[in-house]
Amino acid sequence: MKNNRITQALSQSSLDRRKLFCAFLTLGYPNLAFTKRLIREMETSGVDLVELGFPFSDPLADGPVIQKASEHALRKKVSLKDAFRLARELRKEGCRIPLIFFSYYNPILHYGAVRFAAELRKNGFDGIICPDLPPDEDVFFAAAVQKQGLHNIYLIAPTTEPSRLRMIASKSSGFIYYVSLKGVTGMRKSLSSDLRQQIARVKKVTSKPVLIGFGISTPAHAKKACAVSDGVIVGSAIVNKIEQSGGRLPAVARFIRHMADTVKGRLRFASAVKKAGFRS
Repeated sequence: MKNNRITQALSQSSLDRRKLFCAFLTLGYPNLAFTKRLIREMETSGVDLVELGFPFSDPLADGPVIQKASEHALRKKVSLKDAFRLARELRKEGCRIPLIFFSYYNPILHYGAVRFAAELRKNGFDGIICPDLPPDEDVFFAAAVQKQGLHNIYLIAPTTEPSRLRMIASKSSGFIYYVSLKGVTGMRKSLSSDLRQQIARVKKVTSKPVLIGFGISTPAHAKKACAVSDGVIVGSAIVNKIEQSGGRLPAVARFIRHMADTVKGRLRFASAVKKAGFRS
C-alpha cells in the first residue's frame, strides 16, 4: 500500500517524530457543502487524517452528539452516492488529505461489500473503519478492502482480552484505533487514569501506530493522550462545535487548529516565543 495516502501520512509522521491528528465529521451535517468545505479547511489546519462518518440509524458505538448529527443527515437523505461524489470532487480539486470512511456494516452489506470496496478506491478513499464488523466475523469484506489497496482499521478496547488483542492488532491495517473508555463516543470531563498502562499493553504486541479515540474533548485531553500514544482521534467535540456555532466554519476551524497545534506541540513553541519577546 505504498501509494496509499494513509501509508504516506503515517510514514511522514514517523520520520518527523510527530503525533497524528485524525478528525471525525459526519457526512452531510449540517449539509454536504459544509462537509466539503470543512475537509478542505482541515487539510490546511494540521489535520493528518479525516474520518468521514456515514450517518446510520442504529449506531452502536456513537453517543448522543454524533447520533443527533446522523439523524439530521438522514432526514436530508444523505446517501453513499453523496459520499462517493464528495470524495471524487475533493480529489479532482487537488485535495490530498487521507480519507477514512467510517460506516456500520449494514449499509455496506446492502450496497454490496465487494462493490463498495471498489467504489471507495475509485472515488479517492484510503481506508475504512467498520466498528460492528470485527475481524473474526468478517467473511469476505476484509479481502475486498485489501484487494483495493485500502487500509482496514480495527478497534481495541480496554476490555479486549490479551489473545484477542493480538489477533485484532495483527489484522488491523495502517494503525490501531484504541477506544479510551468503556461506552460510546462522546465528550468527557477526564480521560481514563490507566491510559498509559493500556497503551503499553497494546504496544507490546504491535509496532503499528496507536491512536486514541472516544472522549478526547479538549486540547488538554489531546495533550495527555499524545503523551502515551501516537496520536488522537477527535469526533464528538468537533461535531458539537459545529452545532454550537450554528454551522459557522470559522468557529469550527479555530477549534480544529487549536487541537492540531496541541497535538503537534506548536502551542508550547508559540508560548516560548512569546515569553522570549519575539514577534512573528
